[in-house]
Amino acid sequence: MPGSLESLDITGIQIPYHYRCPISLELMCDPVTISTGQTYDRSSIESWISTGNSTCPVTRVQLSDFNLIPNHTLRRLIQDWCVSNRNLGVERIPTPKQPADPSLVRSLLSQASSESAPLCTRVSVLKRLRGLVRDSEKNRLVICSNNVRDVLLPIIFSSSTESNELTHESLALLAMFQLGEHHCEFISSNSDRISFLASLLSHKSIEIRVNSAALIEMVVAGTRSLEQRVLIGNADGLFEGITAILNYPFAYPRGLKIGIKALFALCLVKQNRQKAISAGGAEALIDRLADFEKCDAERALATIELLCRIPIGCAAFAAHALTVPLLVKIILKISDRATEYAAGALLSLCSGWEELQRDAVAAGVVTQLLLLVQSDCTERAKRKAQLLLKLLRNSWPDDSIANSDDFGCSDVLPF
Repeated sequence: MPGSLESLDITGIQIPYHYRCPISLELMCDPVTISTGQTYDRSSIESWISTGNSTCPVTRVQLSDFNLIPNHTLRRLIQDWCVSNRNLGVERIPTPKQPADPSLVRSLLSQASSESAPLCTRVSVLKRLRGLVRDSEKNRLVICSNNVRDVLLPIIFSSSTESNELTHESLALLAMFQLGEHHCEFISSNSDRISFLASLLSHKSIEIRVNSAALIEMVVAGTRSLEQRVLIGNADGLFEGITAILNYPFAYPRGLKIGIKALFALCLVKQNRQKAISAGGAEALIDRLADFEKCDAERALATIELLCRIPIGCAAFAAHALTVPLLVKIILKISDRATEYAAGALLSLCSGWEELQRDAVAAGVVTQLLLLVQSDCTERAKRKAQLLLKLLRNSWPDDSIANSDDFGCSDVLPF
């Protein structure tokens, strides 16, 4: 191995060897020292350990522990070196934020849960914990491992909590963690707790509304009992609140993401679907369909297909002028899943309205479906496409299908 004073030359810049991580051979941004005395970049040694290795990568000596001690001296030397070479295009590495100390986290959670502590202190502590979670995933894991959910749930739902600010801060922090099954049971088994969360969906603060929706989504998804999931959907104002989040007039990506996750989870229960339609869910889904990112667009399309399985749902989507053109446009555009859901929704809609059949054909669905059955899409998507083609055969223009090369080479038999 080269000596500590040897330099490595990359793109014309000489980087001292001891400034490089022995694992990645790249300039260290967050040097840490392990039990053998060797120093590595934090991300590299964490990756090494997380894959099951228990030895030092350089010396091969068994590690006595997995503590990573920040090497502040070396980091400052690297930063000085970066500054001295900035004329060569080298950027100074930032000073990394250190992971939260577990003892500090325990102290903060103890203060947050203490009813004898001043209200302002408890609120301040919760805000600090939120900041730590935002700083890094490691902090989130440290806080999660200290039973943060068991601390926050009693604060949110306690009748003795006199401060709305304390409740809202606790809700905001809790929304950053996944709930366990027993946490979901704690909430879903009590109608007052569900009603409280539903009431927050009409709060004037969009952040509080979205945090409440996030908690509702986790509870619905994490509750096994169908009866309890139906009861959640019966809460007054719940679907109206979720729909209002989707219809929020200003750009709020987190709101869209949480809103569609919540609506999808609720609509998996068929008893909830009519409520979603009555609350304006169909209009909200179509109006926002173009704004969703890939994964959220898949959820939105899956929700549309679910809602199209009931007559009132089909009628609501059929009444929206953009439903058919948007669904046709999505086929083969976003993902295999999105294509399957879009084809399924179109099949339900076109089965009930001849006018929609003509609209679909006019929007170019026939060409899309012919391409779909020849693609590598899912078998379910292809079956839906074949059924839809059969359904639309009377609406095909005579001069666009019978003589089409696409039709001649497709797997769909003429009818």
